[in-house]
Amino acid sequence: MSELEQLHKRVSDLEASRDVSACLHEYMRLCDHLDEGFDLAPLMALFTWDAIWEGKGKRYAATFGRREGREAIRTMFARYTQPPAHFALNVHFLTSEKVAVLSDSEAEGSWVLLQTSTFADGRSQLSSALLNVRFRLSEGAWKIAHFCTTSRFNRPVQTPWDNPQPLPVPEE
Repeated sequence: MSELEQLHKRVSDLEASRDVSACLHEYMRLCDHLDEGFDLAPLMALFTWDAIWEGKGKRYAATFGRREGREAIRTMFARYTQPPAHFALNVHFLTSEKVAVLSDSEAEGSWVLLQTSTFADGRSQLSSALLNVRFRLSEGAWKIAHFCTTSRFNRPVQTPWDNPQPLPVPEE
């Protein structure tokens, strides 16, 4: 492989890695806004037609199970868009990103997820999961082909995450 071909491959891999990361970050951004009447089309556009979404480990396998195909994934997410609202607040934080471009059309990544949720019934929870995600270039974009989440911990929190009290600031 010539030096120019090597450089082209390195740039292509860097762009693919960036696009894979952007795909998962967009997935999390959309999940932060799941609510009554939420339009699932932008979220579903992030998945390949034959995608798999699964929870692993004792807690997540039982809670979420395994969904095969975009329509099965849509059905799972549709539950969160029906009244009554499930979340009052939901924020996903991603860290410890590691992305590997496997070929011109396949990549994989892992992240540690931290999720802060306040549910519509007033309960709050702090959760962490390990995400292992495979991506495939499909329809000209990197899309999720296999999303796997494994619970690290889940902990109830006694007060809602968003406190309506004014923020403390220094006096003028």
